[in-house]
Amino acid sequence: MRRLLLILFTIAGVALGWRWASRHRSLPCPTWAAWLLDNPFTETIAGTETTLDRIGLRPGQRGLDVGCGPGRLSIPAARRAGPEGAILAYDVQPGMLDRVRRRVAEARLTNVETRLGDIATDAGLGAASFDRAWLVTVLGEIPDRAAALRNLYRVLKPGGTLSITEIVGDPHYQRRSAVISLCQEAGFQPANYWGTALAFTQNVVKP
Repeated sequence: MRRLLLILFTIAGVALGWRWASRHRSLPCPTWAAWLLDNPFTETIAGTETTLDRIGLRPGQRGLDVGCGPGRLSIPAARRAGPEGAILAYDVQPGMLDRVRRRVAEARLTNVETRLGDIATDAGLGAASFDRAWLVTVLGEIPDRAAALRNLYRVLKPGGTLSITEIVGDPHYQRRSAVISLCQEAGFQPANYWGTALAFTQNVVKP
């Protein structure tokens, strides 16, 4: 119990400082704070398996993990996609991608690729090349959210799903109404929604 309380207080302190800094500049979670994305508290309110269930990734599909961080979702997503599927772990920070590559090697997975880039401006991703894409506590970190969502619309296949998860207390938390509005402007249609007092997942679909 003491350990959990210490984790909670530490997360709260870092989050407050991060929120203050983010008022002046959109800041992704720094590599040294990757544990904030992969810890017992995060797992309790937005569990990996539950989040992947909501994303709906199936064997043989291609998934795009935008703002993948240390790979909390990328690794289990790759196992769900199976050898016929593939996961692209995508991030703006080389240090995060280094962590993903280490975890991929440890897990002996062959269906995970990594890519460094800015999803708002990256024209190198193939059009209509992914079945599923997801942003888990990432949308608010992107300075040009409208451009990012337009690009995600471009790279998803027709009928493809974009899944957005937001957690209360995250320095860049986005309200559901804002998420839906931005996604609709990009061309998406609202689909499944799951919500609790602490977190929600909103899926949207490319027609």
